Amino acid sequence: MAYSDKKNLLELVALMDAFDIHHVVLSPGSRNAPLIHTFVEHPDFICYTIVDERSAAFFALGMAQRLQKPVAVCCTSGTALLNYSPAVAEAFYQEIPLLVLSADRPAAWIGQTDGQTLPQPGAFGSLVKKSIQLPEINTDEEHWYCNRLINEALIALTKNGFGPVHINVPLSEPLYQFTEAALPVVRVVRLEHVTSTFEVAFFANEWNHVRKRMIIVGQMAPQHELKEILSLLTQKTDVVIVAEHLSNLAISEATGHFDAVLSALSDEELNMFMPDLVITVGGHITSKRIKQVLRKNKSPQLWDVRPNGQVADTYQSLTTVIPVESDVFFTQLLESVNVDQEHSFSERWKQRILQTKQILQRYVPAQPFSDLKAVSAFMHGLPDNVTLQLSNSSPLRYAQLFPLKPTIEIFSNRGTNGIDGVLSTAVGFAAENQKLTFLLIGDLSFFYDINGLWNRYLSPRLRIVLLNNGGGNLFHLIGGPRKSSALDESIAYKHNTTARERAITLGFQYLSAGAEVEYESQLPLLWNANTEQPILMEVFTQTEVNSAVFNSLYQSFKNHIK
Repeated sequence: MAYSDKKNLLELVALMDAFDIHHVVLSPGSRNAPLIHTFVEHPDFICYTIVDERSAAFFALGMAQRLQKPVAVCCTSGTALLNYSPAVAEAFYQEIPLLVLSADRPAAWIGQTDGQTLPQPGAFGSLVKKSIQLPEINTDEEHWYCNRLINEALIALTKNGFGPVHINVPLSEPLYQFTEAALPVVRVVRLEHVTSTFEVAFFANEWNHVRKRMIIVGQMAPQHELKEILSLLTQKTDVVIVAEHLSNLAISEATGHFDAVLSALSDEELNMFMPDLVITVGGHITSKRIKQVLRKNKSPQLWDVRPNGQVADTYQSLTTVIPVESDVFFTQLLESVNVDQEHSFSERWKQRILQTKQILQRYVPAQPFSDLKAVSAFMHGLPDNVTLQLSNSSPLRYAQLFPLKPTIEIFSNRGTNGIDGVLSTAVGFAAENQKLTFLLIGDLSFFYDINGLWNRYLSPRLRIVLLNNGGGNLFHLIGGPRKSSALDESIAYKHNTTARERAITLGFQYLSAGAEVEYESQLPLLWNANTEQPILMEVFTQTEVNSAVFNSLYQSFKNHIK
């Protein structure tokens, strides 16, 4: 084997090897050919090649979701880098360690009307934790500088929380000189991770002096220790845990139907359900309603447990930022707070949640075939020990209405809530997942990112359920867009596109259903783990029916939850 002769590149690859960053998604190009060649030649690197840079970056993001460790994505110079931007933004807000490697012309040629040049350093602005430009190494000092910069960048991937980092690599011609027999021996700078400690007495004392307590858990990767701790905390004390599916907190004590409960509360009842102390942990919450309610009815105290110490005042009543890991905080809190003899606040919430579930059990079977009914059957039928990827917009909101088995892990691109890389992310996730990976996705998200299926890495364990209702269904579920005459043509984008031909061409086993009996008869085919092909099921529903069923459901909550 022989590697590129570019010294900055060799330093980078050797340090990535030392930092155990071995998964690399490559986008074809000439300026990055020395990088491509060196990664492919080295036996420790696992390389994937994806032509579409936007899709490639989301594919890498999905892999990092699965692996819970850094994954690199590498492109050539020019506009190729800008196509990584959506995935970089998602990685930043979802706190995923995505390492962006961009090849570049030498700095002297930027802005000189040379081909494929633009100012690449700092291209992602504040959406990366760190951005560096490597020097081309000609002296010992430049060698030391290059090594120091790379160490700083690779440390930043996981320092004070995960996040994306950009390394720009200028490469002078000639590019295709592969003469180095080995990577250099490099200096590695390590960052020691010390377990955070804090004084819990103040927080335990404040906890003991209030009676209406709420913990809101946002989007998180699976954390089994936290699940156990919070379960014990609810048994010991009177506390309501608000958690959507994306929290991966599938414990019986968590309140998953809080949005429905809040939608049915009268002004007179609201105060009884509002907390005096809120503790937030994790990332985004999908429910717009809980944000609006808590912003209007501010809690006297709101603590945000956030390891990186960032101020995130989502509910406009933040009083304390606690910069420790959530399991550390809640473990010490659990050991220090008093036992509550009465659980009146949580019982009040539990009664309303039970009513919500009873309404759903009566309501859904009586409805015509629709997205709500399709998602209900899908969620109830999912096998144990699988992974579920949820598209943004209506699939995410429908899924939240139905129970999730505690053995199922769930992911979604809710960092920036975009639809642009949903499919690519799921495909990348499935490529590294030994279990079945299910994706529930809407039609606009699917067709927007159809290039996500144009690669060689479609896992036979991938299962896609495509809800095709002929447009952006979410815009028919919420009130505002329905007031516009441009709704169908330009907001929801009404269409009659189907996935059949593309799915078959790309190697999928294709299923379709437009009626309830047909749909439910084919669902068991999706649960089968022993197939040689990925499976795509396209479910056809009517937008008008979907809208009527969904809005009628929330009216039922208002009428019957008391």
